[in-house]
Amino acid sequence: MTAVNERTSRWIRRFHAADDAAARLVCLPHAGGSATAYFAFSRAAAQAGLDADVVAVQYPGRQDRLGERCFDDVDAMADAIADDLGPWFDRPVALFGHSMGATLGYEVARRLEARGARPLGLFASACRAPSAQRIEYVHQRDDDGLIAALKELSGTDSAVLGDDELLRMVLPAVRGDYTAVETYRHRPGTELACPIQVLVGDDDPVTELAEADAWRVHTTGGCAVEVYPGGHFYLNAQLDGVLEVVAARLRDWGAGATP
Repeated sequence: MTAVNERTSRWIRRFHAADDAAARLVCLPHAGGSATAYFAFSRAAAQAGLDADVVAVQYPGRQDRLGERCFDDVDAMADAIADDLGPWFDRPVALFGHSMGATLGYEVARRLEARGARPLGLFASACRAPSAQRIEYVHQRDDDGLIAALKELSGTDSAVLGDDELLRMVLPAVRGDYTAVETYRHRPGTELACPIQVLVGDDDPVTELAEADAWRVHTTGGCAVEVYPGGHFYLNAQLDGVLEVVAARLRDWGAGATP
């Protein structure tokens, strides 16, 4: 039988393997982001001794999937990711999503629970609750307008933002992501049974604290909110504190997990 660290996966990238970890943390990037957005997170988790194998989702249309057609629909992407996660459930799995990744993580978790594969929990970072989405049209802007939106949030790697040719190469993926998240509408139905840990910056221009707190209605498993200094990408400066919360929650959730 092939070991999980030797498997190939369309969607999952692994930077710092932790084969003996008690849990697996599947990280989903923000709009316009790629798996390497979690490289520093994965490295810091390994250095801190986090008892989790951190892996990251690679969306199509960027980096090693540059030639693939981008998704522009959250539900379709959630279907594909949930289908690809099967081999990674050799141990309990938690999901960590930042911005668009949190919305996507929620929909992936809904699909997993419907199949009887309940995650340990969901970390929802810098994201409005699914039921608190705003009507926005960034995806309809021209290329210059889309680039301006990226620079305003500083959500794309600075090397990319400083290279106009490279930036325009990844714009189809960025536009697809923005289309997906801005056209997403929450479908009422069964909410999550797993707990949710919300993390948000106190100066986030696109996620108000009330919108972050609204995640509470999307689980029957309990929800906590942690507020950090910073904006939409507070995570970059607050990584140590975030990892402390992640470690504590994984311990709590793991203690209540069904073997």
